[in-house]
Amino acid sequence: MRYTLTFVLLATLAAPALALDAPDTIVVTANRTPQPLSRVGQTISIVDSAEIARRQTANVADILRTLPGVAIARNGGIGTTASVFIRGADSDQTVTLIDGVKLNDPASPGGGFNFGNLLVGNIDRIEVLRGSQSVLWGSQAIGGVINMITRQPTDALALNARGEYGYRDTGQLVANVSGRAGPLSASAGAGYFRTQGISAFSEARGGTERDGYENYGANANFNLALSDSISIDARGWLSRGDVGSDGFPPPNFAFADTLDTSTTREIVAYTGINAAFLDGRFRNRLGFAYTDTRRRNFDRDIETFASVGRNERFEYQGVFDISDGWQATAGLERETSRFRTTSGGAPTIGRARLDSIYGQLVATPLNGLTLTGGLRHDEHDRFGGATTFGGSGVYTLAATGTTLRASYAEGFKAPSLFQLQSDFGNQQLRPERSRGWDAGVAQSALDDTLDASITYFKRNTSDLIVFVSCPQPPAGICIDRPFGTYDNVAAARAEGVEIALGLRPVEALRVQANYTYTDATNRSPGNASFGKQLLRRPQDSVSALIDYRWPFGLETGATLTHVGRTFDNAANTTRLEGYVLADLRAAFPIGRGIEIYGRIENLFNERYETVLLYGQPGRAGYAGVRMRL
Repeated sequence: MRYTLTFVLLATLAAPALALDAPDTIVVTANRTPQPLSRVGQTISIVDSAEIARRQTANVADILRTLPGVAIARNGGIGTTASVFIRGADSDQTVTLIDGVKLNDPASPGGGFNFGNLLVGNIDRIEVLRGSQSVLWGSQAIGGVINMITRQPTDALALNARGEYGYRDTGQLVANVSGRAGPLSASAGAGYFRTQGISAFSEARGGTERDGYENYGANANFNLALSDSISIDARGWLSRGDVGSDGFPPPNFAFADTLDTSTTREIVAYTGINAAFLDGRFRNRLGFAYTDTRRRNFDRDIETFASVGRNERFEYQGVFDISDGWQATAGLERETSRFRTTSGGAPTIGRARLDSIYGQLVATPLNGLTLTGGLRHDEHDRFGGATTFGGSGVYTLAATGTTLRASYAEGFKAPSLFQLQSDFGNQQLRPERSRGWDAGVAQSALDDTLDASITYFKRNTSDLIVFVSCPQPPAGICIDRPFGTYDNVAAARAEGVEIALGLRPVEALRVQANYTYTDATNRSPGNASFGKQLLRRPQDSVSALIDYRWPFGLETGATLTHVGRTFDNAANTTRLEGYVLADLRAAFPIGRGIEIYGRIENLFNERYETVLLYGQPGRAGYAGVRMRL
């Protein structure tokens, strides 16, 4: 591992790193409307369709961990529970979207999203917006926003398909077709994935029973043009995953191999009407979004847990181009969340409503300078109101190719339904709050073949909700909660640096890399762990990607990722060692629109854990064929 790490660091410093997107690249997530990157003051990473195809990665979390400021933790192999941390924030403090619709599960304890069941499938683009972003995205946007965009409708008929097979009987099939017929444009696809998997209980610690995974998925996107200015959107996404897991069997009740399994079914649906007035300057969208997440756990054939989490969201958004370089965005939302859980006894149910209003102004008062400012107010039927503010600026010096960016933003996270209304719930909880800022500089050189950027960030989070034990006799919030409850008693601070470099000296060669330093610590006054690192947040991470297209059509590439050590407990007494992963890949065209490809993951068979006792896949190889017609 020592020699591999040295190679990663040398590659990062000598040939560097994450290629920055062109200033005219269009991004959606930063302002909830298409905007050139040159007018965006926040920090954002983009993984486009070409990059996704090059990487050949099956799981979204494995792509995310190569991006600046992002870390993951997973309870075993693919399909098991996975958490994503942006700039040291908790995984539940991340807004996760598919085609702009929130994916959070109201029935989970923290109300967040499990990335373990999220496969690349027909995802065409990933945008990761870092920093608190509640002005436009509301509750949970403390760490940032991750938006996955599936394949969109096309004017001409298009077919994308791939199939692959490899390590431990792992296979997948994915296909998508898109096109237009008169006023109707559409895109629809489906996917299937299965693997015998690895033991969730680390094989290095004695795990032998493989915990397999099977997933069915589907996506659809339709647009009906009623006129030149009015259209109707309808889109949906479905995923169902079945995965084996390990637990704490009797008589020792120590973590070990078991025959436990879990099933997760997720449905996302959206329908809306779009209307443009004033020659397209005033664009309006009125929509309804629905998410339904159902989870069931089994010990052999006996159900041990079941939950249903549902979100219903009505939303309006208007975008008005005031004049050249000036744009206003405003919106209204009403979200109703419900959950129901059972675990061998009477069901626990809960419900909450969140009403929101927001507005934002984007202005370009000077050539090369764009300023953005916005305000949001949310009214929760349990805890009351929360108001957040955000502002950013970007300035580009055309003469030198230098871009300066800075932003200040506030975030909040509403207490989850479980924290409010379960047997451990506390109806007096307040929302978690954050205030943060970042500033950075990006530089292009050598006729835009070299790009470099550095960003400093800092965020303070207060009123964090944690589980607290209740003394006997119980008093205050512990009355009728003898086994404990939740309270706003914690605080945290995260600060660090993100460095990205990109090099493309010739058209055939692409070198990308990044380095992130994150110091995420407990700042809870009087807490025994004050000043300690937050669990599973690495301080250091490095990624380097090198791709080369040979003159005869062969594409080869490698990804090197180093993640530094972390701690698996708040007291920082249980350490998880750092690790280095090396992946190789190749692809070769064999006909018009047809390509064979293959990859080796974890080339050096690194043994590591991102959660204590849970194993991760070793060396694995895969080969497949894909076509695009």
